[in-house]
Amino acid sequence: MQSDRRRFLQLLAAGAAAGTLPASISRALAIPAHNATGTIADVEHVVILMQENRAFDHYLGTLNGVRGFSDPRAAKLSTGLPVFYQPVGTNGYTLPFRPDETNLGLTFIEDLPHDWDTTHIAWNNGQWDGWIASKTTSSMAYLTRTDIPFHYALADAFTICDGYHAALLGPTSPNRYYMWSGWVGNDGNGGGPVVDNSTNGYSWGTFPERLQAAGITWKVYQDIGDGLTPAASYGEASDALIGNYGDNALLYFNQYINAAPGTPLYEGACTGTNIAVSGGLFDIFAADVANNRLPQVSWVVAPEAYTEHPNWPANYGAYYVSQILDALTANPAVWSKTVFIVTYDENDGFFDHLIPPTPPIDAQHGASTVSTVNETYPGNDEYFSSVYGLGVRVPCFIVSPWSKGGYVNSQVFDHTSLIRFIAAVFGPRVSGGLLEPNITPWRAAVCGDLTTAFNFKTPNAAVVAMPSTAAYAPPNGTRQTIGYVPIPPLVQALPQQEPGSRPARALPYEMHAYAVPDAASGTVGISFGTTGTQAVVFLVRSTNPLDGQRSYTVEPSKTLAGSWTAPAGLYDLSVSGPNGFFRRFTGAMLLGGTGLTVQETYAKSTQTITLTLSNSNSVPVSALITDAYSGNGVELALLPGQTASRAFSLGATHGWYDLTVTLLAAPTFGAQLAGHLENGKDYITDPMIS
Repeated sequence: MQSDRRRFLQLLAAGAAAGTLPASISRALAIPAHNATGTIADVEHVVILMQENRAFDHYLGTLNGVRGFSDPRAAKLSTGLPVFYQPVGTNGYTLPFRPDETNLGLTFIEDLPHDWDTTHIAWNNGQWDGWIASKTTSSMAYLTRTDIPFHYALADAFTICDGYHAALLGPTSPNRYYMWSGWVGNDGNGGGPVVDNSTNGYSWGTFPERLQAAGITWKVYQDIGDGLTPAASYGEASDALIGNYGDNALLYFNQYINAAPGTPLYEGACTGTNIAVSGGLFDIFAADVANNRLPQVSWVVAPEAYTEHPNWPANYGAYYVSQILDALTANPAVWSKTVFIVTYDENDGFFDHLIPPTPPIDAQHGASTVSTVNETYPGNDEYFSSVYGLGVRVPCFIVSPWSKGGYVNSQVFDHTSLIRFIAAVFGPRVSGGLLEPNITPWRAAVCGDLTTAFNFKTPNAAVVAMPSTAAYAPPNGTRQTIGYVPIPPLVQALPQQEPGSRPARALPYEMHAYAVPDAASGTVGISFGTTGTQAVVFLVRSTNPLDGQRSYTVEPSKTLAGSWTAPAGLYDLSVSGPNGFFRRFTGAMLLGGTGLTVQETYAKSTQTITLTLSNSNSVPVSALITDAYSGNGVELALLPGQTASRAFSLGATHGWYDLTVTLLAAPTFGAQLAGHLENGKDYITDPMIS
């Protein structure tokens, strides 16, 4: 259906007044899943839309239940303040703020620096304190449900991933190379590695080529506008509503550049639609859906105005997403077999509080039981050497008949997870399976394949009303290049999330970390382990300014250990992992308590956690264990050499725990243990967030 811009303006007025809901969204929730086998084999189509440049907190930090602005265990800066208090100069700070703008969802908010160097400066080797210096105070701006109601309602209706990260700490094209090929030529071959938006011809293998070889049908849906060459990219198209924005990164690979018309690579990636000739993308896409021609794997590439890239409004993107859902749900038989994933290539310059898991850049910065080969960029005359990623957290919506119900999934994912999900769906159906060898061992171990976001056995039938996006249709001839500059308020306050928890999907994690202070050597050792089925990255931060952040990647059933000095006998170390896993160990060795160790064991069947305290001091100690969720405490007296245990039931908190051990005679000693006990069943999000 050819877009009528005059009709768009009529809908803008009518939709705003009536608050109508598009019938297609109701159908998306009402159409039952194809459930022939009750497994992932029921999926027949995967459609991916990767939008532009929005961070998770920037969009969804106030959404209830997710790990957002009310995160009770956010990492702390060297100032002792949570990372939300981003430093400005030597004494000031800027907190996340909602700009004072009436219609923020339709505001052309300014674009911010988001290149390799400035993003790594914001990361600052994990210190996470360079956001204002490298991105300006605008980086702390965020939107709320009132501003982007469609995005929030999409999360309410389906599943949102709050552990999904960009693949690389840098700009658009490299992150899209990860989506389409698994890396950026990290080994130096085929024109790589590439960490900027250069459009040189590259020649390493891509995932669509693997699909083609396996006989899996695929296509990139895009409008061509002025053409599909790099010259028509990144804002140079004459019509931002239909032109190519350069987001089809396959066009920068030699095998596609040189593909002849009629060949699979040309027809799959190098063709497009033109409104003046064919009616536009939505007509072609809708026709393929209606006539059962939708390929097994599709990528949709939005024109500039719809990408959500600053300087473009977020709600133009909402309108675009709704149009894709219109087409998909118009054929219930197709929608019942389709997974539609909406995510974002990177964060632009917008802040997110969750420090991404990264591999250790060298032995001084941690260790890994899995190879970290090809995970560190060697640097050149223009860009400095550092880890590639993971990048900043971005939104990822899983929209399908198998992911209804407003669930949160907190497993660690990145753009290579998209490839691995496609491989999980279609690999078993082809001889030899599907494999993308470009994905590094470290990334494959740490990042999941998105399958935990679904309920294939008994699909959730929950129905949630969705707001209309008719009022977000851009007017004809829309173009905007001057961005709105958000100004922080004079009186700052830490934003709060909406009240209430959300249902959460079961995760493959079971994490352990415990500390052993040693007064004789003046050091503190921490041991790390996981008995789950997914590798875990433990990030360790110290209040000692001479200590940088360290990273320990541990594979299932393996362990690692690190050691930290305690200047003047003082130490304050914190450990974080996926889904709110947190440990904090504090003490003053000269004041006692160094001979007390605290270890946890889990009992999944009874949903209990047991803390075991061992006293190797030469004197008795009296320990107090405080439960942050209930406020209750229990005292344990231990003689020299004695061990004592206490079990805590987690049924009332749906598996969540936050326990702190202190010593009555040595108040500087502390061991805080917090996280979630997985038992293979769905649960609710952290009650402490609500």
